[in-house]
Amino acid sequence: MLARFTRMLVLGVTAVAIASCAPVQHPAGTATHTDDYGTPVGSQPVREGGDLVMGLSSEPDKLDPTTSSSLYTRYVMNSICEKLYDNDASGNLVPQLATALPTVSEDGLTVTIPVRNDIKFADGAPFDAAAVQTSLQRHLTMKTSQRTSEMGPVASIETADPSHVVIRYKKPFAPITAALADRAGMIMSPVELAKDEGKNFADHPVCVGPFKFVKRIPQTSIIVERDPLYYDAKKVHLDTVTYRIMIDANIRASNLRSGDIQVADTISPQDVDALAKNPDLRLLQSGSLGFQGIYLNIGNVDGVGKPAKPIDTPLAKNAKIREALSLSVDRQTLVNTVFNNWYEPACSGIVPKSTYATPAGIACPAYDPQKSKQLLAEAGVQLPYPITMQVTNSQDQLRYAQALQANVAEGGFDLKIVPTEYSTLLDVQKRGTYEALFLGWSGRLDPDANITRFMTTGSGGNYGGFSSPKLDDLLAKAARTTDTAQRAELYGQSTKVIQEENPYIYTYRIRVLTVHTARVTGIEAYADGVVRLGKAAFTDEKS
Repeated sequence: MLARFTRMLVLGVTAVAIASCAPVQHPAGTATHTDDYGTPVGSQPVREGGDLVMGLSSEPDKLDPTTSSSLYTRYVMNSICEKLYDNDASGNLVPQLATALPTVSEDGLTVTIPVRNDIKFADGAPFDAAAVQTSLQRHLTMKTSQRTSEMGPVASIETADPSHVVIRYKKPFAPITAALADRAGMIMSPVELAKDEGKNFADHPVCVGPFKFVKRIPQTSIIVERDPLYYDAKKVHLDTVTYRIMIDANIRASNLRSGDIQVADTISPQDVDALAKNPDLRLLQSGSLGFQGIYLNIGNVDGVGKPAKPIDTPLAKNAKIREALSLSVDRQTLVNTVFNNWYEPACSGIVPKSTYATPAGIACPAYDPQKSKQLLAEAGVQLPYPITMQVTNSQDQLRYAQALQANVAEGGFDLKIVPTEYSTLLDVQKRGTYEALFLGWSGRLDPDANITRFMTTGSGGNYGGFSSPKLDDLLAKAARTTDTAQRAELYGQSTKVIQEENPYIYTYRIRVLTVHTARVTGIEAYADGVVRLGKAAFTDEKS
């Protein structure tokens, strides 16, 4: 029974990623894109050393895995801060700082994680179960933590011995392994955390990873260098990696062509076709586990995680207006025209090709601007109904927002667009100082992390201050069961509740588009959206 429970816990998550890695099928008459995650260095000849530069499309928030909510922070942390588990190119959960997948008691309340105890952090501190416990406890209890809800209903975190950490639960929590394959599983040096109670950890993050932090120049760059203490140092080839902040997609593309940077993330669909034809460049691409959409502020008055309070606007108080906005979004036409058929519509937090996908779970609201106007009339508001939406000031996001503005006007809305710096947008999102906000999520293997953290009452990721006891109950039930079919059914019911209330309006899913020069190899990018540089290398020019 124990082994079966553990297999279900892990394999149920694995199936999500495997299914989601299938090539995206586009509408008739358009291109079908084939996934390419990159190739590990393996036995191919490479040059030792060198300084690689990556063009990063937005500036990361604080380099603290407990408080971060930025995809771009995940890029940097992936190089310097390994996790208990990771997902591989095939979508399997695999041990990283753990030595094996967890074992789970028959009642599902005790999760035992075997961890390494023969390695060191970048500052020389020993890595063991006690260090893991310290980080997990911080993720769980720190007031500004973004990880608390991801870890589930934890009763306690203990060490059985130097090689085993035990998480005890109040109720079973099936998504924990997948959660520990992202920032909730990043383990920080207890020595560094002890300094000033860890308040300034982001200024000098210390973990276990192929590289260690060197310095950060705000709005310019972040530099990491090879860590000689890393347990797998023989597979690390580069001397340094510089993450250079380059918000403009055209500039990133130009610098790739010139060779001034060797890799760039989030390639614009406007540029990708031309870059893919360049023989000196290589395109990596995959489907995404994530989504993009519109947060609507319903009750986030005092900041995320604080008790929701009423907001005295028709949009916040009346679900009919939010439903009308959803019905005004022509998802398919928008992605086809704005993103040249590279992206696809999104209608829920469920990955369409995953084993958790059901007709109810991925149901898409019809585009119906006439019904939208009818709902607005029933709500008793004057047309056009005004909404102010903040959006990051990248070309693609602004292009989509402008097309969306024209689109929802047909349904009776006057959408005002406010371009905002990405880092500011993250702050606005947490503080609740917005009416509508366009921002996405890079996605996780388990649907719990794609839905529960954003929709559960009081969650540290519930940026809209939404609260629904019915939805809370459905999501809690889904987390407690390890039966994939039962979970899929519950997530289908959850989607129905979300689409009735519309605290978040899903719009589209990206393809993860990364380009690197032929001068480097070993770069990998998976459906979780993270570009992996830890084992990359410059090619052997003599070969």
